[in-house]
Amino acid sequence: MSQGPPGSGLRALILAPRGRDAVLAHSLLGQAGIDSVICRDITGLAAALGDSVGFVLLTEEAVRTADLRPLVDFISRQPAWSDLPFVLVTDHGGGPERNPIAARWLEALGNVSFLERPFHPTTLHSLARATMKGRRRQHEARVLLDNLREGELRLQQMNEQLERRVGERTAQLQAAHDELIASVSERERAQEELRHLQKLESIGQLTGGVAHDFNNLLTAVLGNLELLRKRLPPNAATDRLIDGAMQGAQRGAALTQRLLAFARRQSLEPRPVDMADLVRGMDDLLRRSTGPVIHIRFDLPTGLPAAQADANQIELALLNLVVNGRDAMPEGGTLTIALDVATTDEAQDLTAGRYVRLSVSDTGAGMDGDTLQRAIEPFFSTKEVGKGTGLGLSMIHGLALQLKGALRLFSEPGRGTRAELWLPLAAGPAPAVAGEPAASAQVARGGSTLLFVDDDFLINLSTASLLEDLGHTVVRAMSGAEALSVLRDGRSVDLLITDYAMPGMTGLELAAEARRLRPGLPILLATGYADVPAPAGLDLPRLSKPYQQRQLAEQITALIG
Repeated sequence: MSQGPPGSGLRALILAPRGRDAVLAHSLLGQAGIDSVICRDITGLAAALGDSVGFVLLTEEAVRTADLRPLVDFISRQPAWSDLPFVLVTDHGGGPERNPIAARWLEALGNVSFLERPFHPTTLHSLARATMKGRRRQHEARVLLDNLREGELRLQQMNEQLERRVGERTAQLQAAHDELIASVSERERAQEELRHLQKLESIGQLTGGVAHDFNNLLTAVLGNLELLRKRLPPNAATDRLIDGAMQGAQRGAALTQRLLAFARRQSLEPRPVDMADLVRGMDDLLRRSTGPVIHIRFDLPTGLPAAQADANQIELALLNLVVNGRDAMPEGGTLTIALDVATTDEAQDLTAGRYVRLSVSDTGAGMDGDTLQRAIEPFFSTKEVGKGTGLGLSMIHGLALQLKGALRLFSEPGRGTRAELWLPLAAGPAPAVAGEPAASAQVARGGSTLLFVDDDFLINLSTASLLEDLGHTVVRAMSGAEALSVLRDGRSVDLLITDYAMPGMTGLELAAEARRLRPGLPILLATGYADVPAPAGLDLPRLSKPYQQRQLAEQITALIG
């Protein structure tokens, strides 16, 4: 149902307590087409007041002595658009200009029209219609005001929504801009890191290959020196020369171990290690290495879990860090060696988890940012010529990566350096330290038949001579195919010793074929690498190059007695 025009449902209220005045007024208003309601008193009139009232018809006697406060309260609470009209019927005196008491009613009721008795019905009709028309215009104004308020509210909401959208869009653009800047920065950082890693990987491949070839040369050198010492008559001068050559070869072997450590190709034997016991066991060595001007302070809590590490390599790494700290404090200072358990979230150099952290801190000169960034590069050193190879930190870095840990360096000029070696926790506790077995007085000898395979002629010749010197019969082969021919011919062989890196067929491939031909044949794998794969079902003992005769003898004894 559609609504009518504003004010179309208006009605009049009548309060005329004398005689038939109320009925008469109701009838006259009805003749004018105006609905009306007769009220019995002021209280009933006040209760009937509302927006649907067009006007109120009052007689003088109804308000002369009445309490007008209910009407005044309603009038004072009217909204801005409303000014309820009153028609006051008086007996004589007319309006306030001739009847002073009318001024009171005008002041109290506000919008008052006076109608003096006696009046003609036409006069009441005319006044009632005019009053009702004015009231309708008030309702029209109300609608206009409501529409205006709604329009203002909608405009305000639209402005707020627009401002919110502008703010959101601005925030989105700012976020996109920040994300783009961060992405560009991250890409540049990643590219720089990738170039650095590629550089280190290239150097690692180069140094690993050089170290492998160098190990082969050292194997031949050491083997021939050992044989030379045995075959030459005793002579002090000759012994000094041989000892010097042996020491030089052994220093070369130590250098190749550092190269292989950087290239992550050194042979490791990770097992649970009690790091506190390891550090305490090096106390004397560390103090002798630093000298009297360096004060060493230890912070080694009890009850730390074991680390999964190679104890020998960790000792070498710790010694390197301590020596670096000593060299950074030529006038003396404090060196702090600490252990704790640290937890890290997923990081570039570590997977999330708990680690044993070995920290070595000095109070030396420290490093600037460029030096710190290059510190782990191989052959980079700030020391004087002849006082360092530049391989110490790179070796420790490679060792940490090979153990699935990390080396972290922190330094500022004038504030010293702190090196942190993070090592993964071991699955179980460290084993109890056992006493060192007594070394045998002389190399064990034997009379077994050994098949020795190496494609390098110098190694093949020198190692075969070392084995023969131990009393073994040696069958030499220069390749895997040649060795398989020996096995297929049915020759009796007690042990197969093979190099790993050979053209055509690797030592592992040869071992697999040899086990198919002779399932129970003991096999020893000699290699200058550490990252040799272990095929399923083929776990071979390994002998690291360069080796000496005693190491050969110990491995042979362990395998065939």
